[in-house]
Amino acid sequence: MAIRNLSNLRAPKKANENKKRIGRGMGSGMGKTSTRGHKGQGSRSGSSLMRGFEGGQMPLHRRLPKRGFTNIFRVEYQVLGLDRIAEVIAETGDSSELTLDRIISLGLLRKKNALIKVLNNGEITTAITVHAHKFSKTAKEAIEKAGGQAIVIA
Repeated sequence: MAIRNLSNLRAPKKANENKKRIGRGMGSGMGKTSTRGHKGQGSRSGSSLMRGFEGGQMPLHRRLPKRGFTNIFRVEYQVLGLDRIAEVIAETGDSSELTLDRIISLGLLRKKNALIKVLNNGEITTAITVHAHKFSKTAKEAIEKAGGQAIVIA
């Protein structure tokens, strides 16, 4: 077989065949009923069943029970782990204070206006003051154990 390169590429067989046009006479093989079969709803023009219709049987989306509700008072926090804080301290070498503005400028959060919750996933050995809206109990203990402060922003 010859080596293939851009100058001798070919489309596979039947790739460029014209598709059959329906409803263009009996000789085309797609005439008369035009692939719609005989009679019935599907053969009529403008026919389409609504999505999920099962022929009068109770549709699946109505057979299944509803579950839960949306709590309108839900408060969503963005999570910041101690492991990320430790990484930032190691990279920058600055362990003075981690304020809200500094957290955003370092790119530790995806959303700028989100509330922050610090979680204890990792170890922190450097004393640092962290400002956040919420701390998990273990994260607060870990920060204070390292000699730092966990300050809750109101």
